[in-house]
Amino acid sequence: MLRGRKAWLAGLTVGLTALMATPAFARSISLKDAGVTLWIFIIIGAIIVLLQLIPAAILFFSFIGTSSSMVFKRKKEAEEAAGEKGILTGIEPAAVKK
Repeated sequence: MLRGRKAWLAGLTVGLTALMATPAFARSISLKDAGVTLWIFIIIGAIIVLLQLIPAAILFFSFIGTSSSMVFKRKKEAEEAAGEKGILTGIEPAAVKK
């Protein structure tokens, strides 16, 4: 009983949707009377999109800062390690006698 009722309800829904989609029931959209409302909608949409640029910029510059600091930190660590071995300065470490 329940299955037959669900099938009948689904068929009725599909039939009414198909009926409403026919050209007899279709209405054309007129933007003539929606001037102010349309501009308000567009302005609010633009504000929402622009507000999303703030966290996007924060994430972008954070990524750039993190990646560049990793690259430059590796170069600095390599130079310090090479400097400790005396490669850059030409001075070899000597043992100290007490």
